[in-house]
Amino acid sequence: MINLLLAIIVSASIDSTTLMIGDQTDLHLQVTQDASERLELPVFGEILQDGIEIVDRTIVDTLKLDDGRLQLNQYLTLTSFKDSLFAIEPLFVTRGADTFWTEPLALNVVQPFEVDSSLAITDIKDIERAPIWWWGIIRWILLALMIAGLCVGGYYLWRWYEKNRKQEEEPIDPILLRPADEVALEKLDEIKAQKIWKDGKVKEYQTELTDVVREYIGRRFDVQSTEKTSDETLRAMKPLIEKDLFAKLSKMLQLADLVKFAKWHTTPDENEQALTTAYDFVNETKIVESEDAVVDSKEEEEEKV
Repeated sequence: MINLLLAIIVSASIDSTTLMIGDQTDLHLQVTQDASERLELPVFGEILQDGIEIVDRTIVDTLKLDDGRLQLNQYLTLTSFKDSLFAIEPLFVTRGADTFWTEPLALNVVQPFEVDSSLAITDIKDIERAPIWWWGIIRWILLALMIAGLCVGGYYLWRWYEKNRKQEEEPIDPILLRPADEVALEKLDEIKAQKIWKDGKVKEYQTELTDVVREYIGRRFDVQSTEKTSDETLRAMKPLIEKDLFAKLSKMLQLADLVKFAKWHTTPDENEQALTTAYDFVNETKIVESEDAVVDSKEEEEEKV
């Protein structure tokens, strides 16, 4: 139905007017209107009308046309299990007191075979149980286990080969052969001697200082601090060191973060205290060999000589 004054067009079409009983077809509802119009579309349930069921429905799809008007589209998937010729009643949309109708449609549902209603409902054929092919099942299980074993074995063999190859190709860093505290204290001595923060390089100073501490933590406690934030590092270190030492470490790392990320201006005392904290942390957590271990080590060296 076309209303030229209101410029509202409501139409309905059906993909197939003839169905075998139980088959499905789509009904297309289309509304064309001005963008300023406010229409009420029908709300569909599970039944379109007696004998016709709604299997599925789409949401209303809005399409803007080239002339600025709107086109509303909705699809209903219909089916029927009743052999009959249906006259589908016109669909409608409303705008206030006005109603706009579609043209009526027809749907012919056909029963393709005759049904003798006098007979009782029975199965077409008795249910038969297929024999279990045990050998086939076992064979597939064994094949799956063999493939899984080959994959796992190949993976570990590859890891072993890569590990040995890297050990042969990559020389061991001499620094890693030395005690972690010895390397850390040596680097701290270099930072102390340079005192670059006095030249205004506070950020570089705090960065170098925390890098030394983070590398020491990685070697001493196996906590990869260089790959973690300060908060993550502190959470990992809290159960490993004493409370007072943890508080000092926390203050030093937080001060460094303020300098590096918040452009915090430190005082000379704060810079000196950060260096002192680094020294204290290394000295209080380093591994101290017992006297017996030192004597044994010296004896082994003398025997080698």
